[in-house]
Amino acid sequence: MMTELPLEQVRTLLAVVDEGTFDAAAAALHVTPSAVSQRIKALEQRTGRVLLQRTKPVRPTESGAVLVRFARQLARLERDAWGELGLEGTGEPTRVSVAVNADSLATWFLPALTRVAGLCFELHREDEDHTAALLREGLVMAAVTSSPDPVPGCTVRPLGRMRYLPVAAPRFAADQLAGRPSAQALARAPVVVFDRKDDFQDGFARRLGHASAGPLRHQVPTSEGFLDAVAAGLGWGMVPEAQAGPLLERGRLTVLVPGEHMDVSLYWQQWKLDSPALAALADAVAATAAEALRR
Repeated sequence: MMTELPLEQVRTLLAVVDEGTFDAAAAALHVTPSAVSQRIKALEQRTGRVLLQRTKPVRPTESGAVLVRFARQLARLERDAWGELGLEGTGEPTRVSVAVNADSLATWFLPALTRVAGLCFELHREDEDHTAALLREGLVMAAVTSSPDPVPGCTVRPLGRMRYLPVAAPRFAADQLAGRPSAQALARAPVVVFDRKDDFQDGFARRLGHASAGPLRHQVPTSEGFLDAVAAGLGWGMVPEAQAGPLLERGRLTVLVPGEHMDVSLYWQQWKLDSPALAALADAVAATAAEALRR
């Protein structure tokens, strides 16, 4: 009967996932690649599960992700304990890894980080519908997500709603939509999308009664670039209210359907840890979101 998880083996698993290969993990741990391989095999035998996909880079299996998350939580608690004892530990700054969607990163999220001193942030940009997966895999400690359902081992806190407006450049609206942005017109007009997973514009078209937005799609995978592409007249798109506002005031953008918008509810999910660093960050994120997002 298994009574404990050997911490050396668990930390080795984490190093392999973080470094991407057995050789890189061996260099980081100052051991031989053979030692790394032996530790991973021993941990897999002990748990009775395959923990790693031997790809390049290496990725954890579903079972491996559970142990990776445990290893990160253990490291977080260890660093917090060093801090409470007034010791420096490894001498490295306190790192907090967070998954956040591009639009939050471009609008309200960064000011939240300035409210917390003494932390080193590692941000992972991902769509809000997929950030929870990074939590589940143990790759991050916290995430801004659109899911109110907690990832196992995590807590959930509502942040507010980010509002998106259907906008385009005035010349584009006049030329492509003839000033009457019906569902049929939007279905024919060029559209800007973030990436292949982005169906936000399709969702707005469906709200107006059409199956999807137009087939001519410009992919622009940054929030700032997306805004610039819409303002330049490449196509229409759903732009965060905070980004669209200044350009609407200057006449560089126009709202296609006045009174229509789409809201995305955002949530903060984080590990269930009694960690001062995570608690401070959570409070800063919630306070900033209360100022920037709709309730």
